[in-house]
Order: sequence, then structure tokens, then C-alpha cells
Amino acid sequence: MWWIFYRRPAEAKLKHITEEPIDIEKLMREAHHPEAGAVVIFSGEARNTHAGRKVARLEYEAQQELAEKSIEEILWNAQSRWPLKIAIAVHRLGKVEISQPAVVVITAAAHRLEAYEANFFIMDEIKSKPPIWKKEFFEDGESSWG
Repeated sequence: MWWIFYRRPAEAKLKHITEEPIDIEKLMREAHHPEAGAVVIFSGEARNTHAGRKVARLEYEAQQELAEKSIEEILWNAQSRWPLKIAIAVHRLGKVEISQPAVVVITAAAHRLEAYEANFFIMDEIKSKPPIWKKEFFEDGESSWG
């Protein structure tokens, strides 16, 4: 179960960090609410180039417990700013192949502007706050931390 705001916290099990491939279809099935007229999904996917270099794959590492708590806090902050019905955020760890999602954020609200703004905010916060690190592996055999 993912973090969904219309459920009581006692019923929700936090799972914002995963080493398994992110199943976007499964997340979308959980992202519906009868009061939400807008559902926005963002999928941050591994691309095959960076700064003019060919990327073979990405790998992510994290301080998992702190990253979970940080993402939970980001979602709660978003809920306090926008009237969200649902907010889901999942970040992948380990090897991420090209075109696979590394992070997915889904927001649902009564109106599209709220859902879009909250989604953008959550993704921006996830890029800067949780202790998650990305390593890019290039086709020439070199690698670097992002």
C-alpha cells in the first residue's frame, strides 16, 4: 500500500523507497478518489544522454529510513498547501535501466491546477531533500555521481 491521504495513517504503510521496478499501472489504480477531478502523474525516467555523453544506466543509493521520512514529510507539506485527495511518491534504488522510471509522483485533487502545482512541488522537493544519490554509468566505461 502506498501513502494515500484519504486513508487514516494507522492504515497506511509507508513505502516511498523501493528496490523493485516501479509499477506505474499499479500506482495509477490506487490514485483515484471520488472527489478528485484531476489525477496528475510524473514519471522521472532514466535517459540515455547527459551533458552530451551516452548513458548506459543509472544506480541510486539512499539512507533508506531517512529518505522514507523525508518523502513522507514532503507529501504532508504538499497536502497542507493544496487540497489533495491523494499524493503518492515512490523512488527507486539500485540499477535503473534506460527508459525505466526512477521516481514517480501522483497527485489527485478536485481541480487540475492544484494537482499539477502539488505534483511539481513534490518532485522538486524530492530532487533536493531526501538523502538519495544517483550514479550515472556511461557507455565509455566511466561513471560519476550526480
